[in-house]
Amino acid sequence: MAECNHDCSSCSSNCGDRTAPLDFTVAPHKWSNVKHVIGIVSGKGGVGKSLVTSLMACAMKERGNTVGILDADITGPSIPKAFGIHEKAMGNNDGIFPCQSATGIDVMSVNLLLPNETDPVVWRGSMIANAVKQFWSDVIWEDDEYLFVDMPPGTGDVPLTVFQSLPVEGIIIVTSPQELVSMIVGKAVKMAEMMNIPILGLVENYSYFRCPDNGKDYKIFGESHIDEVAASYGVKVLGRMPIDPKIAAACDAGRIEFLEENPLMEVAEALEKKFAEEK
Repeated sequence: MAECNHDCSSCSSNCGDRTAPLDFTVAPHKWSNVKHVIGIVSGKGGVGKSLVTSLMACAMKERGNTVGILDADITGPSIPKAFGIHEKAMGNNDGIFPCQSATGIDVMSVNLLLPNETDPVVWRGSMIANAVKQFWSDVIWEDDEYLFVDMPPGTGDVPLTVFQSLPVEGIIIVTSPQELVSMIVGKAVKMAEMMNIPILGLVENYSYFRCPDNGKDYKIFGESHIDEVAASYGVKVLGRMPIDPKIAAACDAGRIEFLEENPLMEVAEALEKKFAEEK
């Protein structure tokens, strides 16, 4: 071991004499200009996290903001499919350029770098974490007021890497109505608290199905517990999303941007207002 020079700012060792915490932050590309980084997380898979990410980006774009999506779900990327992006990301000696959707949303995903978008990513955790960091440091996010980070489910390597390495201003936790949701939300909330990441609120997916024949709402997955769960953890309920075949069809067709009614438009408006008040 090298002799200690008592300068913790330039040392990566976590010894007993350390007087300053380890800094894992990663600098963005020198040409990047991102104002707000928002993480979209879930405690379990299959709750619609990537859908919420896509709809939030579309809503912010529709409201006149410049928007990007960093797809940190390296082993299960679905963002390019929802936006109908099939070309490959390009780069040069200066950096990597994100692809753009039809309405001008910047997107970076591992699918945009693979020879074939159906190729599996069989990497260990450290490689996946490094890829996420490079999506921040090597990609030129030229001018994005809002960058949404679509994270894989759970509390593993990638969420930890994002929370430590990127300047995340807050997270949105995606849930579903099942009874199991309380425990799952609790894990996400506690991880955010451990990492000192603000929780912007909860979005419940699969909340109800509105019958097109009679206009009635049916609770396909049972009664919602999101209000009690949110109250127990002291967080807000930002919105509720229905089971809507039109949304599923838009994702499958790569036309999520052209959905007639975005169920998260009010959530986007509320976040805009929140960040404006904090300036």
